[in-house]
Amino acid sequence: MNEIRRGTLQEQTFYEQVGGEETFRRLVHRFYEGVAEDPLLRPMYPEEDLGPAEERFTLFLIQYWGGPTTYSENRGHPRLRMRHAPFAVDRAAHDAWLKHMRAALDDLGLSEEHDRTLWNYLTYAAASMVNTEG
Repeated sequence: MNEIRRGTLQEQTFYEQVGGEETFRRLVHRFYEGVAEDPLLRPMYPEEDLGPAEERFTLFLIQYWGGPTTYSENRGHPRLRMRHAPFAVDRAAHDAWLKHMRAALDDLGLSEEHDRTLWNYLTYAAASMVNTEG
């Protein structure tokens, strides 16, 4: 897990440990396959094509986990709660989001430790997006 870079010993980022960009692209693509068919979540994506949302989410996760900073270079600070504020995100939406994310994560076949680390973040992120009762 460690490698030598410029004469110093550095641990790999989580991004590198789980397979880099390809892993996060697979995760988010599988997630949006579920969203596309979900009657509760699909209306929260006003774009006809989910591709732009998929790309934004992929770039966000890549950056968050230690990959390239393309997301911030293109969109600035994530401001996740602000960006989601126009949408009523209740407990049902939270649960549906996590259902599709859990299926996507299961498809990756990560190690138990990596799966748990990513899942803990995703459940925290989902809970922090809830902005209405229901």
